[in-house]
Amino acid sequence: MKEIVLYSEAFKLQVVNDIETGKYPNCHAAGLAYGIRGVATVHRWLVHYGKSHLLRKVIRVETADERDELKRLKAELRRVKEALANAHLDLSLEQAYLRISCRRNGEEDVDAFKKKHAGALSVTPPPEGKT
Repeated sequence: MKEIVLYSEAFKLQVVNDIETGKYPNCHAAGLAYGIRGVATVHRWLVHYGKSHLLRKVIRVETADERDELKRLKAELRRVKEALANAHLDLSLEQAYLRISCRRNGEEDVDAFKKKHAGALSVTPPPEGKT
């Protein structure tokens, strides 16, 4: 069964005051010092007592060019992921066709077939006059 801990108003105010005076740099440090197990408990107390200005806030300032660059990069990442997925699909299909071709030619070991016919499987065109 879960243990419920109730804190007095005086205790809550003491923790909030310690953060406000700088004794503890943040909610987490104060919670550890006082043995408060709830990760958001001290945070809620700061908000409740009107001290939310002591909480860390992340403010992101960016120019229009940065936003446009971010959009462009996200679109490029999406295209690259699609291209990679297509390449994986192509590779899987080629491997399947190679296994089928090997079986039809009486070769069960695909790796042995690759070694045996490595020159014939080259994608470079034959020299002029030889076909």
